[in-house]
Amino acid sequence: MKYNAISGLSKALLEVKNVKTWSAESPYLYKLVVTLSDKPGKIVQTTEHNVGFRKVELDKKNAQMLINGKPVLIKGVNRHEMSPIGGYAVTHEEMERDILVMKKLNVNAVRTCHYPDDPYWYELCDRYGLYTICEANVESHGMGYGDKTLAKNDNFALAHMQRNQRMVEIYKNHPSIIIWSMGNEAGFGPNFEAVYNWIDERDSTRLIHYEQSGHNKYTDIVCPMYCDYYWMEHYANNPERYRPMIQCEYAHAMGNSMGGFKEYWELIRKYPALQGGFIWDYADQALHRIRKDGIREYTYGGDYNNYDVSDNNFNCNGLVSPDRVFNPHAYEVKYFYQNIWTDGIDVSNGKISIFNEKFFTDLSNCVLHWNIICDGRNIRSGVVSDINVGPQQKREVLLGYSADQLPSSGELYLNLTYILSSSEGILEAGEQIAYQQLPIRTLSAESYIGNISDNGDKLTIVHNADKSCTVSSNKFSYSFDNQGFLSDIIIDGKHMLKEGSSIRPNFFRAPTDNDMGARIQKHFSVWQNPSLLCEKYEVTMNNNGVIVSTQYSMPDVFSHLDMKYRINNEGIIELETSLRVDATKKDIPGMFRYGVRFEMPDTYDKVLYYGRGPIENYVDRKASQNIGLYYEDVDEQYYPYIRPQERGNKSD
Repeated sequence: MKYNAISGLSKALLEVKNVKTWSAESPYLYKLVVTLSDKPGKIVQTTEHNVGFRKVELDKKNAQMLINGKPVLIKGVNRHEMSPIGGYAVTHEEMERDILVMKKLNVNAVRTCHYPDDPYWYELCDRYGLYTICEANVESHGMGYGDKTLAKNDNFALAHMQRNQRMVEIYKNHPSIIIWSMGNEAGFGPNFEAVYNWIDERDSTRLIHYEQSGHNKYTDIVCPMYCDYYWMEHYANNPERYRPMIQCEYAHAMGNSMGGFKEYWELIRKYPALQGGFIWDYADQALHRIRKDGIREYTYGGDYNNYDVSDNNFNCNGLVSPDRVFNPHAYEVKYFYQNIWTDGIDVSNGKISIFNEKFFTDLSNCVLHWNIICDGRNIRSGVVSDINVGPQQKREVLLGYSADQLPSSGELYLNLTYILSSSEGILEAGEQIAYQQLPIRTLSAESYIGNISDNGDKLTIVHNADKSCTVSSNKFSYSFDNQGFLSDIIIDGKHMLKEGSSIRPNFFRAPTDNDMGARIQKHFSVWQNPSLLCEKYEVTMNNNGVIVSTQYSMPDVFSHLDMKYRINNEGIIELETSLRVDATKKDIPGMFRYGVRFEMPDTYDKVLYYGRGPIENYVDRKASQNIGLYYEDVDEQYYPYIRPQERGNKSD
């Protein structure tokens, strides 16, 4: 490989043989020593530089960006230079911590939004391995698009050009920079055409990217923001496409967010022309403030006075908190960005297939820890020390158990955890780099519902004058008020419902930041406390126990709600609800939630549950959380998002 060193005074051609290439997986660097002499034998100055060799090219046939000939996947984040202590003054130690956290999240790429970063950041990206988009400090969308854009204004042609030229000339020797970005959200016009042509001529070793170029010839990558699944798939299947799609921003990570991330990566892994993207964004941008009582809190726009223009907490949209603690949605990113994936060939007999998604390095530095759980409890475990799978290769592995060694009943899962056996770059030995859960035998939810016992306690029903009633046995007592709501639960003499509350239907929840950005809480507000008018209320007994049936009209939302309780003589309650909406009403808004509210006394401060955990999860963000048996404090169900919002849900 040949390397050109160019200056205004001279041009030297150096040849390095048997080159070890640089990549984010294996960031090999050479030490370049530059000596300046004014005459033979007299050294004026000597400097040292880290340099790396790698090749970046556009494969137009397959619509892919290649690094050293390989179509790497971009598992990226956008990063602003922001410290909760120093604001825009970020220390070297804080930068190093960011690299460590990104590596823990399996991030392999970063976009410097929306300006070139401190030079030390690029040194770290070179040293530890992060593919980097270096972005010029050009952003003018506040001036408008179309004919208003400054990209069409001759008075700003020099500013567009100089900001890009300075970026390229200052940072051109960093191997981690694989893409130049001409700017962000600044419209499009002749000023960017000129910039593209200049960079393309000055530096042919990298690709050039600009979101506002769209599909024209002045970007080497189609790099939209927040395009949906349909648009991605449509692009991937377009026979005329010749550039990869790498979204410069996607999966808006503000507050309780990142739902649907699984679907993004199912498409990216399915279609070669979809090569990943950069999450918006990496860290919540809030500042520390010490209150008079000594407690440290996060602050944002609006916390300092009530007269400055503010976007409130809009810049708190990161995967991690200002102190770089994982927000709950960060775990979903860590999971789908991981580089090791496991398929079950014959899981019941311990036969699996391990796929190494990396492109340049093997898995010789990994150890596999596995365990089997039955109904959430560990029953068997082991370690596989040799999982040396080559890049982009699969390997079958036997874990050493057979089906006849497993319980004949219960729900069975195989948990797999991949651990570094020795340090790797900035990550230390023992770091978890991938994990997965494979089902061995699953059961339906109904299989956990108890059956009536032949020798169970006898049920009695007491009807009161006010139309309320009580269903009871020697061990429990369930009271329903005169509207048919379950208002008291007593088991072994202990009240299980908070005093004054009842089990009631619930169609609302606290909005999230992204909800509020779309004002969904306003659109759905009719569902927050809709009126419920009891139209039918009856209690019957049969051989299977007691049935309490109620029907309600909901005139505010043109709907009817049915609730049916089935109570057996063991005290097990099964609640079935159904909502019927007037089909002739086309303008009924959507709802946040459909379920019931169950409030318990404060004395109950522990939670034991079987499901996905331990981190909060939702129907569209749950893949990272394994099925298991979890015992936690109630306080642990709360996560302090910078602006309070919905949190703490569990799925499955």
